[in-house]
Amino acid sequence: MNQFRRLMLVALSSGALAGLLLFAVQHFTVVPLIESAEAYETAAHHSAADDAHDHEAWQPADGWQRTSFTALATVLTSIGFAALLFGSLALTGRSVDARRGALWGLAAFACFGLAPALGLPPQPPGVAVADLHQRQLWWAGTVIATAVGVWLIAGQRRTWLLRSCGAMCMLLPHMIGAPVAIGENSVPAQLVRRFTIASVATSGIFWLLAGTLGGFIYSRNHADP
Repeated sequence: MNQFRRLMLVALSSGALAGLLLFAVQHFTVVPLIESAEAYETAAHHSAADDAHDHEAWQPADGWQRTSFTALATVLTSIGFAALLFGSLALTGRSVDARRGALWGLAAFACFGLAPALGLPPQPPGVAVADLHQRQLWWAGTVIATAVGVWLIAGQRRTWLLRSCGAMCMLLPHMIGAPVAIGENSVPAQLVRRFTIASVATSGIFWLLAGTLGGFIYSRNHADP
């Protein structure tokens, strides 16, 4: 099995398995919070005379249709993240096993999940948010800056100067500050906190599982021709 085929196998298998588990966990932890938040949001819209939101766009109906679309989107997104994770790991030229995969999964969680959540925590429906374009720019910048910082700090034979630069890279987005939300929340603060914690925790579970599974699968197939 050549390198590309091995990477495709790792990305597809680990991403699909981790994505399915992520969907199952979120279905019982995050989804109920989303439904509760939507109930508050709907009540707030019905009580507001100047509701300007457009509800005409198509969306999956509640029940099996919404569940199916959510599962499909979660698995496909997970496969994409797994491909990014193990594609980056393959570029280092190092051997890949479950332990190294887990470490890289935790590093990816720090870049894609934890660091952005410090400035833009996951929010349920009905919560005031900043401009979408500004949020996307800040999120992408935070992911890149954190990835560079982790690479400068955790790489082998790094000098104290490089590690200091790495720490500055990781701090820079938070020194600049995330975009400020505009508007009012229609969801209780306690529900928002629970949603944020559940979302970040399940993200960490996904990255750790994807890295561990992918590393294990990669090492098992390493000897294939």
